[in-house]
Amino acid sequence: MTAPTLRYLRAALIGVLLSICLPLAANPEPIDKVLILKHERQLQVISQGTVIRQYRVSLGKQPEGHKQQLGDQRTPEGLYTIDWRHHSAQFNLSMHIDYPNLKDRATAFENGVDPGGMIMIHGTPIDEDYPEWFFHGLDWTDGCIALPNADMQELWDLVPNGTLVEIRP
Repeated sequence: MTAPTLRYLRAALIGVLLSICLPLAANPEPIDKVLILKHERQLQVISQGTVIRQYRVSLGKQPEGHKQQLGDQRTPEGLYTIDWRHHSAQFNLSMHIDYPNLKDRATAFENGVDPGGMIMIHGTPIDEDYPEWFFHGLDWTDGCIALPNADMQELWDLVPNGTLVEIRP
């Protein structure tokens, strides 16, 4: 092999190693759980039993009680998992929780209602008419959990898919 080819291969190998190692170094502590305390409007990131980050959140417009059905504007309560994420045109970054779980579906079936779905942890709208500060302290979602966009970016970077989410009253 020629010297330029070896330099190229060496640079490519270093790039691959950095792309694998840097994300691991950025978050050395495994995230055990995201705990949402509805009454306190608080989201906690927990690693090895210790709260390593906490954020102020907004909830659904009807924050009291567990989500019962589609359209009730309540935030669910219980155990869930972050199962996928995406960049949202409406709410910046969004992480989906797997509501309804089996218990939620059974209760909805017994009551003859649709349990709803698409419960997300997401940022605030990027909207000139309603700047981000407008949402601070309001419960304004349709049942989701919302954070300021800078906090949502940090959470997005910290918490992987598959993380347990516990939502308490």
